[in-house]
Formats: sequence, C-alpha cells, structure tokens
Amino acid sequence: MRGPDTDDNPVTIGTAPRTRRQALVKAVWIVIWFAYLTGPVGNLAEGGMSPAREALGWSGLLTFVGVYFVLVFRHMARRQVPAGVIRGAVVLLAALAGLLAWTYGPSWLVLFTFVCVAVAVTQSFRTSRWAIPALTATLVLIGLRYADVRIYLFAYALPCLLSGFAMVGVQHLIRTAQELRAARQEVARLAANEERLRLARDLHDLLGHSLSLITLKSELAGRMLPARPEDAARQIADIEQVSRQALVDVREAVTGYRRPRLAVELAGARAALRTAAITADIDPALEREHPGLAADGESALAWALREAVTNVLRHSGAHRCELLLSEEWAADERRSLCLTVLDDGAGPPRAQHDGNGLSGLRERLGPVGGRLETGPAPHGRGFALRAYVPLGAAAAPGAPAPALDSSPEPVTGPDRDGAVEHGPPSPGAYPAPRHPTRTA
Repeated sequence: MRGPDTDDNPVTIGTAPRTRRQALVKAVWIVIWFAYLTGPVGNLAEGGMSPAREALGWSGLLTFVGVYFVLVFRHMARRQVPAGVIRGAVVLLAALAGLLAWTYGPSWLVLFTFVCVAVAVTQSFRTSRWAIPALTATLVLIGLRYADVRIYLFAYALPCLLSGFAMVGVQHLIRTAQELRAARQEVARLAANEERLRLARDLHDLLGHSLSLITLKSELAGRMLPARPEDAARQIADIEQVSRQALVDVREAVTGYRRPRLAVELAGARAALRTAAITADIDPALEREHPGLAADGESALAWALREAVTNVLRHSGAHRCELLLSEEWAADERRSLCLTVLDDGAGPPRAQHDGNGLSGLRERLGPVGGRLETGPAPHGRGFALRAYVPLGAAAAPGAPAPALDSSPEPVTGPDRDGAVEHGPPSPGAYPAPRHPTRTA
C-alpha cells in the first residue's frame, strides 16, 4: 500500500513559500488569472487612439498589474506590511479600475474582478462582505453608460461577485488549515511535556524512598562513629545496598524511556522519505499491534527500520522504498516477525563485509533471538534488508515475506551508512540523502 506521504515537496495551503520552487508555483497561480486582461490589452493594441491616450492606457494598466501582483503575493508570502499601506493599495486598485473602465471602454470592466479578489485576500470578512458587492455595483453603474454591453452586463458582474466571495471562502479555508497546524503542534508539545512529567514522576517514585533511607542511615552511621564502629559498618553496608538498587532502578527507567517504538520509527521514516522525494510503499501491517512481540523485539525492529531507511537516504539513490512486515515459520515451527525494506537504488556494493551499522544491528538482534539478512532486491535492482525477531504466542502461519534472492544463501552486503545513531527516535534522526555512483 502506498503511504500517504508520497508528495514531492508540496506547496502547503496557508504557508509562506520556503523554496524558490514553491514561490514560483504560487506566482504562477497569481499570473494565470492575468489571462482575463486580454480585453484591455487588445483594446490598446488595436490602435485607433492618440499616442498620448495610448501611453496613458498602458501606464494605467501596468500600474494596476504591478500593484495587484505585489499586494497579493506579499500577502500570500506572509510579509509584514502595515495595514494602512494595504488598504491604500486596495483603494488605488479600485480607483484605477473605475477610471480606466470609464475612460477606455467596457472591456476594462474586468479589472473590477481583480479588485474584488484583492479585497477578499487582504481584508477581513467584515470588510469584504460589503466591499465586494459595492465594487460589483460600481461595475454595473459604469457599464450602463455603454449601450452595446447593457444586455450582457451580467457577464462582467457575475464573475466579479462570485470571484470575490470564492476567495473569501479560500481565505477561511487557509485560516482553518493554519489553526489545525497550530493545534497539531500544540498537541505534540503537550505530549512531549506529558512524557517528561511521566519520567519525572517515575524518577521521584524510584529515588524518593531510596534517597530518604540513605540520608537517614548516613546520619545514624555518623552518630555511631567512633564509639560503635561495627554498627556503623552495618549501616554503611545497608547504604551501599540501597544505592546500588536505586542505580539499577534508574537505569531500567531510563532504558524504558529511550526504547524506540516501531510506530514512532515508522512516522520518522515516512517524514524522512517524503523529504528526500522517495515514494514510500508501506505495508498496513506495520501500523497494527502484534501479539507475542516482546518489547525488546519491537525495539530491535525499530532500530532495524531506522538503519535501513538511513541507508536508503544516504547511499541508494532510490526513487521508491517498500516497507513490509510479515510473519514466517521456521523449519522448527518457530514463528518470527520479518521486517523487509526494499529499494530500487544502486544495490549492494561488490565488497562483501559488514560495516558498523549492520554489525550493530546484528548485535541488537542477537540478544532477542533474531537475525539479519541483506542482499540484492528480488526485482533485480536495488538493496534488500530483512530483520527477523521471534514471536511468543503461537498463531496460524502468515504469508511468507518476499524472497531476497534466488541464491540459497543470502548475500551479505556492507553497511551503507556507518554507525547506528542513538537517542530518542525522531524524523530528524535521519540524514540528508546522498546519491553516489551506482555499481553495475
């Protein structure tokens, strides 16, 4: 199944352009509406007017287009512009539209459509709801002085009115999208704070009693010295035992806190592959719970997923990556969970040795009874990594995972990235992609 994050550097609605490409896309969406200006341009190009009148017409039209473009684009780019300057620019556009339409003919009435769009984009709904009908009424009043367009004046007025209120709806959608993004960021921040509070509570519960006991016994041992050294030695021995147990409890708590989860690593892999413009085909089984999968086994699979995706980003030069999860039965009827990561990139180099990253994965999979296999992808192009961990509870055999290669023994490829990264998993844990020369 194709994952949801397969878009290539999208221009997100309601956000300022972050790259030149996004700025160009937004500019094209603005410029494309200038096709409606064929009427005024044709009116000036066909001639039949004095040079001074024609020069004034071109000057007015170019001024109108420049002010409109700068006004709308700077607003879409979220540039800080004083509200008075924006209102002045809108009034200037309305004045130019009325003056040019009154002076040069009915083909210039289309300028009011651009003014309505500018009002909807830059002003609040409280202003737009009366300004757009007022501009439409002004268009109709100016159009009535031209007898040849009175019968189809609605062809000018209706697009003007509808375009203005359509942009009002778009602006409402943009504000809603911004509020949703802000709410999602706030939820993520609150979740992180809650996790910090949970760790703080766990450490308090673990250390509060132990530290109090250590303090009490230390004071007691101090009072026993030097008169009762044997009793003081027993208290000190108790202090040592309590402190060692407290150290073990803290280590267990921190280890559980830092243990990577498969769901968290999957979210990070999606974001990293999307950023690198690599299409992600994600098996729905990766998003489900798996009875019988121990916490240590899930942690090992999460590290394997991070290492595999890191290899794809750094060294594969791939355009597509498949993430699969399936159950397999071994010859001794033991059930295992298999994580398979396939890409269509450069494939394994000819050198047959493990680097630090894959060696580290083998060391992580070994204590949980798992194993690692690497080699060419089954479709003949690319690299494949398969990580196995045993499952506890018995169940019906699942569908077998796709074979890595037709050879009886897996071909072990070198590590394509280096040491396994440590720390809490996140999308930022993945590196920027590098694309070396592919091997034959």
